[in-house]
Amino acid sequence: MSWRGEIPADCAGLRLDRALARMFPAHSRSRLQVWLREGHIRVDGLVPEARAKVQGGERLEMDAAPAAPEELAARAEDIALAVVFEDEALLVVDKPAGLVVHPGSGNWSGTLMNALLHHAPELAAVPRAGIVHRLDKDTSGLLVVAKTLAAQTNLIRQLQARSVARHYLALVHGALARGGEIDAPIGRHPVQRTKMAVVGRGRAALTRYEVREKLAGVTLVECRLATGRTHQIRVHMAHVGHPLVGDPVYGPRRAADPLLAGFKRQALHAFRLGLIHPASGEPMQWFAPLPQDFAELLTALGSTTVREDKEETNDARPGN
Repeated sequence: MSWRGEIPADCAGLRLDRALARMFPAHSRSRLQVWLREGHIRVDGLVPEARAKVQGGERLEMDAAPAAPEELAARAEDIALAVVFEDEALLVVDKPAGLVVHPGSGNWSGTLMNALLHHAPELAAVPRAGIVHRLDKDTSGLLVVAKTLAAQTNLIRQLQARSVARHYLALVHGALARGGEIDAPIGRHPVQRTKMAVVGRGRAALTRYEVREKLAGVTLVECRLATGRTHQIRVHMAHVGHPLVGDPVYGPRRAADPLLAGFKRQALHAFRLGLIHPASGEPMQWFAPLPQDFAELLTALGSTTVREDKEETNDARPGN
């Protein structure tokens, strides 16, 4: 692997090894520390220590040969993408359920990152191939990618300012009478380390939700993220006693209704995305229709949302 570029401004104040781990998530922090010690990574022409603080904007050079299977992480793969919008600064995709966003343990290839590098090879010069936020593997919907370092920095700042509109449709167990908000910190589960949970020392997390439709034994809600913690909607809705239908981690082991029991992923879809275009400064908005499996489940439950969703999507266009 050979890489030349600048350390992003959003890494300012971090230790160098932490900044590198954020820039190159396909590689473990320990491997990056080894490459530092071996002199494969230089900052402004020097070989600093892993604990050195960065300011952002430093010239970074990395010459290292990643060991298998990590070498697959930065490989372009011809994987179909549903591109909703694209210009010189942005790429908006409608991610299907089942597609992993970032390479990692157990998923070193076949990811959205691999697909993006094939679709737009210039993304190899942008940290994390331009990805600025994630969707869980089995969550479908809209995800924005920055095609330049300037656009990526701008989008990260918008996310930090909580000005990016991220709206989801979620089908949850039980009857919700009204909307509300869940303001509860999220962190790693104290016992089950592969799960997240509401914990006192977690990171601040805020989810707003409103009832879209009440159905037999379930409620369709629209959730709006103010923050973007791992599994946030799934954890928050389970925390208030309304876990997502089909959620294998935070939901009930088995649903009594055969229709619900047959849905094998969390019923969560990122249907609306709004932001300020980083180059033009214009407000932009996109909608993504419900995927087939989610739409068929709602239809079988007697929902009218599928028809409304199609009408909204067909009428909507990026813009004001």
